[in-house]
Amino acid sequence: MFAAYAARVDRDQPLNGLELGERPEPEVPPGWTAIDVRAASLNHHDLWSLRGVGLGEESLPMILGCDAAGVDADGNEVVLYPVIGATGHGVGPREQPSILTEKYQGTFAERVAVPQWNVLPKPKELSFEEAACLPTAWLTAYRMLFTNAGVRPGDSVLVQGAGGGVATAAIVLGAAAGLRVFATSRDAAKRRRAEELGAEAALESGARLPHRVDAVIETVGAATWSHSVKSLRRGGTLVISGATSGVTPPSGELNRIFFLELKVVGSTMGSKEELAGLLNFCAAKGVRPVVDSVLPLERAREGFEKMAAGDIFGKVVLTR
Repeated sequence: MFAAYAARVDRDQPLNGLELGERPEPEVPPGWTAIDVRAASLNHHDLWSLRGVGLGEESLPMILGCDAAGVDADGNEVVLYPVIGATGHGVGPREQPSILTEKYQGTFAERVAVPQWNVLPKPKELSFEEAACLPTAWLTAYRMLFTNAGVRPGDSVLVQGAGGGVATAAIVLGAAAGLRVFATSRDAAKRRRAEELGAEAALESGARLPHRVDAVIETVGAATWSHSVKSLRRGGTLVISGATSGVTPPSGELNRIFFLELKVVGSTMGSKEELAGLLNFCAAKGVRPVVDSVLPLERAREGFEKMAAGDIFGKVVLTR
């Protein structure tokens, strides 16, 4: 079957390790099922995999891709939850949970095998392309907002780095849930787009907000950390799920954190139950993922290049 896969690790030039071509059909152990992939979306996790983060040389070649929507053996339209072994289903009793592509072959292929437990029904209201955007970036944003930040309608949220998959999801989900959303970006076009998606205001990176916010959604890391901390009200919450600009900020702002009793919460992915809630939310409220572009799997390298260059707003989706 045709697939996009990591053939080698290159920490400095990750796309040098990306190859497209034929790979073996997936093995389907007891308790697992094979899904015909109709659409799969790119995540920064795929670039990190090509750099060797979470993917060892001994696991190569590895088909990339965490997210997918497709059709099961009975003809049902489904969405995949990408964390394998989260509750032990389909794996050994001592196996630690892992995301697709860390140990098990991913979704950038004609077919993928996952434990039956990892399969959820796709709402009829969502297309395959839309549903394929949800399991990683959108699920991460959903958990950051509604579980870890604990915000309620009427609360205010700052989303750093408008344009990225998680940031874009947080803007759309926050606005749909009745939050006052502020966003930042260095790019004027991305700021305009953020406002079109429901942000009350989109400002240049580092700009002073109209008022301090209840929570900050942080995925940029070092470059925006100080601004994030300074933007919170007393007792506010900073939720971080990534650090694309680096992990060591110039200042940790520790004095502000303890003096203002701020909360800093790490957040990674989400549960299967939260993904089911996200799917229902999108179906019931007409919320739709922001899709930057849709490409056939054969043009996966173009999608990777767009993501690596930061030349996207929303998700890049690969289809068969």
